[in-house]
Amino acid sequence: MYLGLDLGTSGLRGLLIDEQGAIKGSAAVAFGTDHPHAGWSEQEPHLWIDACDKVLSELHRTAPDAMANLKGIGISGHMHGAVLLDKKLKVLRPCILWNDTRSHAEAATLDQIKNVRELSGNIVFPGFTAPKLLWVKSYEPKIFAKTAHVVLPKDYLRLHLTGLLRAEISDAAGSSWLNTGTRRWSQRLLEAGQIDNLDMPDLVEGSEPAGSLRDELRSRWGIEHEVMVVGGGADNAAAACGAGVLKAGQGFVSLGTSGVILVGRDEFAPQPETAVHTFCHAVPDRWYQMGVTLAATDSLNWYSKIAGVAPAQLANELGEKLKAPTPVHFLPYLSGERTPINDSHVRGSFVGLDIAHGRAELTKAVMQGVTFALRQCLEALHATGAEVDRLLAIGGGAQSDYWVQMMATAFNMPIDVPEKGDFGAALGAARLAICGVTGRDPEEVMTPPGIAHTVRPNQKLLADYNAAYEKFIQIYPAVRAVQ
Repeated sequence: MYLGLDLGTSGLRGLLIDEQGAIKGSAAVAFGTDHPHAGWSEQEPHLWIDACDKVLSELHRTAPDAMANLKGIGISGHMHGAVLLDKKLKVLRPCILWNDTRSHAEAATLDQIKNVRELSGNIVFPGFTAPKLLWVKSYEPKIFAKTAHVVLPKDYLRLHLTGLLRAEISDAAGSSWLNTGTRRWSQRLLEAGQIDNLDMPDLVEGSEPAGSLRDELRSRWGIEHEVMVVGGGADNAAAACGAGVLKAGQGFVSLGTSGVILVGRDEFAPQPETAVHTFCHAVPDRWYQMGVTLAATDSLNWYSKIAGVAPAQLANELGEKLKAPTPVHFLPYLSGERTPINDSHVRGSFVGLDIAHGRAELTKAVMQGVTFALRQCLEALHATGAEVDRLLAIGGGAQSDYWVQMMATAFNMPIDVPEKGDFGAALGAARLAICGVTGRDPEEVMTPPGIAHTVRPNQKLLADYNAAYEKFIQIYPAVRAVQ
């Protein structure tokens, strides 16, 4: 048996599978995020530890035989978070999360230093780890002075499970401290980030052994033999493993809290100026690129709270068949934006509201705005040379047939809808554990899911959606000028 743990922004999920991928158990625990100031986003790492212990205890209760035969654990986690530890591995402050934008000035400064983009393969975004440490050094110098180690969220969870400090490469690629081409810490980047004096964890690949489950925990969960804990993967890298997206020509579009279009790459081919992320994959000798819009289903959830109607009901009110685009435009920049504009200050807006417009029109505008932001990501990916002619739709928002039809038409690209089942980050993490324990080839283990159906572009509406998109991309500069 193999366990995949997915540490998300809103909770932790565990998925227990056998070597053939059959699900034998699952459990989840939710937790919250603190926003003490505008643009800040933090979590207490003890929430992750408590959630992990509850998830594994629940699996031990509901699937004791499967847990007793557990051979390996893989961990997926949200990227870029900064967990600061002292010499005794004590947490010094809450983790600054991926969607925290306080370090925008530090990011801009770091991004201008010679060779930083070239070595890391990326623009230094405010959400990345390195500028967070520069912010702490400036505004919390006493905390910085005590800092001996910096680890990413899922790697802190592995520290709890194994007692060992390790950093996994796909996650480290989002820190701005890793040479993403060589897959090693860069002394130049560590110096630029002013942490070259810290003790950086040893690096491991996602399917590489990274320690064994501590004896105390094995005993607690009824496991008598050694359990390997592998490197695991950053959330999107692990999701790609779950969806079978490993190599060039394969890709997915994810409608989750954030929106992502991810494509596999067989080589390191960054173009940072596009604001596309170029990261190491969770399997050796592969990379991936992705464009990110920060608020996808988050945008619909935000509007749902205001409207007082559940997101699924809002989506259902649009009907089953895609209609012409709405003249109301929504900029989904509720937390700033990444690809392609790299703007942490811009905020969302509706443009073109009319007294005749009702709830359904605004729902459509929100979905359309997210879709057009993702089309910008797709065009940025094409600019890097990434080739993909179809995408797999994953994430909670992909359960809306209307939204998938809209994306297929706006992208002018077929979108495959997978059969029902688990194929996300938790499955990807478990698959990495299978590879680590058995030595099996990742391409053999990380196969794509079965396809329920394919949504093709609505040819009658292509011109209308292209025209609406052209208007959408003209709005950002005008709105930004007055914000």
